[in-house]
Amino acid sequence: MSIPVILASASEIRATLLRNAGLEVQIKPARIDEDMIRAGLEAEDALPHDVADTLAELKAAKVSSKNPGALVLGADQLLELKGQIFSKPDTPEDARAQLRALSGKTHRLLSALVVLCDGQPLWRHIAPVRLTMHDLSDAFIDDYVSRNWESIRWAVGCYKLEEEGVRLFSRIEGDYFAVLGLPLIEFLNWLRARGELTT
Repeated sequence: MSIPVILASASEIRATLLRNAGLEVQIKPARIDEDMIRAGLEAEDALPHDVADTLAELKAAKVSSKNPGALVLGADQLLELKGQIFSKPDTPEDARAQLRALSGKTHRLLSALVVLCDGQPLWRHIAPVRLTMHDLSDAFIDDYVSRNWESIRWAVGCYKLEEEGVRLFSRIEGDYFAVLGLPLIEFLNWLRARGELTT
């Protein structure tokens, strides 16, 4: 890569995905009030697609303003079930309630990625994934949350496919990388089109 790449996120899995793809990435988490911004957008009846896209762009913009010449990646992921947007759980009881709401149903994950340079958006992509969850008993949910709380507290939907969370699902339609929080293939294809990557 001829120019620096900065990930405006503290997500370890996103950084790992980019580095495993052979990119040198700096990590500079953006400090924005996501809950306040999300609440404001929801109050204006913004679509989940637009909420994810806006949050990703705001994160990238915050970091891009202080890092001239760099490609800054802002990412956001949200879960939507029948128009309701789910956030990361605050407590184990929140996690149990979320899993009970998702049990036996199909929900959508929207993984947004926006790339800025010098404060200007260059590229954006939102990858939707449909996930169908098994019917989960209350006993299973209690045990699952107890075993996995320290990990799933950082995950929208209270699961990680790269961990035990994969057992929750009967069907997944979409890109695995998007479930992990980053539409990696589309981003790498964009870098190739720019001449930043060779094949």
